[in-house]
Amino acid sequence: MLAISLPEKIEERLERLAKRAGRSKAYCARQAIIEHIEDLDDVVIADKRLDNLRTGKTRTVPLSRLLRK
Repeated sequence: MLAISLPEKIEERLERLAKRAGRSKAYCARQAIIEHIEDLDDVVIADKRLDNLRTGKTRTVPLSRLLRK
């Protein structure tokens, strides 16, 4: 269980969104958090791969080789 305090304006936006969507505020907040976490996961993976590339732990693959496969 997670309890958070939101700024009043964000709470109002969430309320309006929930009403327009015919959903609860909890549902809308949960979906927003889930989508944002997925985006953050992608960023962390991309950063790690870029770091590995920069430090020589991995190499790039030419597009021509990918297209052949």
